[in-house]
Amino acid sequence: MRGAPVSLSRPGRVVPFLVLTACSGPQSMLDPAGGQAARIGVMGWILLAGCAFVYAVVLLWLLWALTRRHRWVEPGGTLPRQAGGERRLTNGLVAWVAGTVLILFVFVTASYAVDKSLTHLANREEVVVEVEGKQWWWTVRYPDDDPSRSITTANEIHLPVGVPVRVKLKAADVIHSLWIPNLHGKLDLIPGRDNELFLTADREGTFRGQCAEFCGLQHAHMALDVIVHSRAAFDAWKEAQLAPAPAPADEAQARGQALFLTSACTMCHGIRGTPASASVAPDLTHLASRRSIAAGALPYNRGNLAGWIADPQRIKPGNHMPLVGVPPSDLQALVAYLDSLK
Repeated sequence: MRGAPVSLSRPGRVVPFLVLTACSGPQSMLDPAGGQAARIGVMGWILLAGCAFVYAVVLLWLLWALTRRHRWVEPGGTLPRQAGGERRLTNGLVAWVAGTVLILFVFVTASYAVDKSLTHLANREEVVVEVEGKQWWWTVRYPDDDPSRSITTANEIHLPVGVPVRVKLKAADVIHSLWIPNLHGKLDLIPGRDNELFLTADREGTFRGQCAEFCGLQHAHMALDVIVHSRAAFDAWKEAQLAPAPAPADEAQARGQALFLTSACTMCHGIRGTPASASVAPDLTHLASRRSIAAGALPYNRGNLAGWIADPQRIKPGNHMPLVGVPPSDLQALVAYLDSLK
């Protein structure tokens, strides 16, 4: 009936719906948002089609063999000798081997073509981003010839749409792997070795990256957001990031700043424009402008920020942020100050 609502109560309707929802989204290799991901996606569909074809042929032969078994086996359980049977078997085996070689040749040719196209796309760059994997978060830097214009942030990569980007990768502790399914394939970050990948985002949007190499207890909570802007919006974001942290706007924020600067927080975190300059943990200069806390473990809001400061091990067990032990009366002032860092 036209206009009737679609019911998902039957399994036959639910399964196709779930399959289709997996074909798009902020973390789907089936929804490419860049040239590199699109080419890798083509290779994936070729491999899927080839393997599906081979699987279907094997099942058809198995079905044929099962339906004809009673014609081959004599009552005593022996197979009769048939004229020309060995010849047909030999011809069939040769045909199967030839078909297998042909399919493998198609795979190799497609893989070579995709690799060559990815190399061609890596011939130029306009933006350089340095990403360092740590247990269990990401440092993201935008270097500049003028050190005063270099940007350091955490767990977010901001990119301009349609602009070739070189992403330089390194690991600070163990092997990590950066995977942004909508934009590119996986690439390892190995301690003592620098890797790099090139990508170009074809459309604006927010995509999710993930560590794809098991790196310890909180490996699953090592995500990052990739935000693709228009070129004008990206330039505006960079200028905003270059600004020092805003000064406290009221008494609560001023008290929170004083608490931060006199606590153990300054031994790990830095805030530009203040005496805090450590770089062991994420830079907090523009903390409140980020989408998440603790590398995607929680969405950013004041409540989650307070919970994270109060007991980080409950939220992300095994992480390297110690329990500072801030009294509730001081916690509200500290959160008020940190939430002003936009």
